[in-house]
Order: sequence, then structure tokens, then C-alpha cells
Amino acid sequence: MKQKIAIEGMNCGHCSARIEKGLSEINGVSNVDVSLENKEADVAFDESKVAINDLVNRIEDLGFTATI
Repeated sequence: MKQKIAIEGMNCGHCSARIEKGLSEINGVSNVDVSLENKEADVAFDESKVAINDLVNRIEDLGFTATI
């Protein structure tokens, strides 16, 4: 499954890289593309292993605001 997640609070490439790394570490996530310019993440994941809320929670745990 692919999901777009809007992210608020990213200011630089370090922020987007931190989110990309954090999401990539979740078991079941196969691809992450974070766009600082568009303020969103495109995430491909196995929905039998990962819930969308897990993705949102990880982004918020990193200090950003995420909405589906």
C-alpha cells in the first residue's frame, strides 16, 4: 500500500532526512520519499505489518505534526 502523509514543522534537509530514516526503520515499510518542498511523505508499506497510525505516530514522536 502507498500512503501520502502531510507533515508540518520541517525546516531543512536534516528534518526530512530524519523523518525518512525514522519511517524506514519500521518493519514492513519498503520505501519512503520525504519532500521538504511539498511538506509530505510518500510511504510504501505492507499493511499486514504496519498500520497507518504507526507511521503518523513515528513522525509525531520525531517532533513533527503529521496528517493523513
